[in-house]
Amino acid sequence: MNYNHPLKNSSTLNIRVMCATVFVLFSFCWLYFFQSDLLTVTQHILSGGLTKYHPLLGAIIIIVLLQLLQLIVYGITRIGKRAHALTYLPSMLALALITDINFGSEGRDVHDWSWFLPLIILLLWLPAMWFLHLLQELESDNDYSLISRPVWINMLLMGLQIMCVAWMGSTNAVFQYRMSTEVQLAEGHYQKALEVGRKSLESDPSLMMLRMYGLARQNVLGERLFEYPITGTSSQILPMNEAARMLYCPVDSLWRFLGGRPSGTMEPMRFLELLARRDSVVLRQVADYRLSGLLIDRQLDRFAQELRCYYPLDDHLPRHYREALVLYAHSRSNPLYVYHHAVTEEDWRNLQELKRRYPDFNERHVNVEQQYRGTYWYYYEYEK
Repeated sequence: MNYNHPLKNSSTLNIRVMCATVFVLFSFCWLYFFQSDLLTVTQHILSGGLTKYHPLLGAIIIIVLLQLLQLIVYGITRIGKRAHALTYLPSMLALALITDINFGSEGRDVHDWSWFLPLIILLLWLPAMWFLHLLQELESDNDYSLISRPVWINMLLMGLQIMCVAWMGSTNAVFQYRMSTEVQLAEGHYQKALEVGRKSLESDPSLMMLRMYGLARQNVLGERLFEYPITGTSSQILPMNEAARMLYCPVDSLWRFLGGRPSGTMEPMRFLELLARRDSVVLRQVADYRLSGLLIDRQLDRFAQELRCYYPLDDHLPRHYREALVLYAHSRSNPLYVYHHAVTEEDWRNLQELKRRYPDFNERHVNVEQQYRGTYWYYYEYEK
């Protein structure tokens, strides 16, 4: 005589629903909130710019396909009790694969882990699933409530797989900043681009170059450049070599903004010099790029000499230019000229007093950083 076992049906259903809920929620957050910019840039590159990734639609499509993969695995293995969460392993590995992308600074597409790793995991997973299928036949049909041990074993297995995805996928902070910044710049959201990774001290030449473009678009390059970490030299302030590249934001928009495009291979500073010589009226963005490059290279003498060609020496100079001129006047025995700005001079005197107060370098560094990080003075002396 056959009887329906409601406890068995409800128990396996509870487990399947909870695992599916965890998988869908994690996948959506992972794809939509953390990896959407990466996938946007990746699809742009793989399609040659012919198609555009839609974050919401793309996340939904990927999740549906991965969930279908899990249903196929479940249909084959029929594991629905203590180890049901392991039927999501192929889907989790696929999720990690599509987000394990890192476009290296040398122009190569770099994968952070070997393709052998998921193959090894799957080879270990296959016999494990066969063994678990046999073991499940011996398992008694108990009631698996939401607070039962088997349910939480499945939640633990889901958690471990989530950690595996986070470990395998692209989680490099600077790389994520670069992707997000590029997407915002391409959309013309320059202020949003400048807010990406705003408080982080990590950077690379490409991210520095992208931020300079955003600052120049906002006409605040000479005002806010050193509020961000500077990585590299003036040779990387424009995308003219593999060390600083644009992957998604159209590089033509930058050349149009500067009023000219480089012909052949040349250094950014040389290109900016040619642009300045070409036109009788130098565009402000060209002047700011060139002056900022000199400040990044700590070429104070040349900066002081060229500044007069682009800006009147009055109280309306951008903040970093004022700071550089005050530093120049106090560090040269015979400067070309002495620039006076009451507020900047007062800040300089306060900085010198603070440095005298702490003879130990490390202690002095910490206190100066707390009050003067974001100034050209701090960059010039401490960011080597």
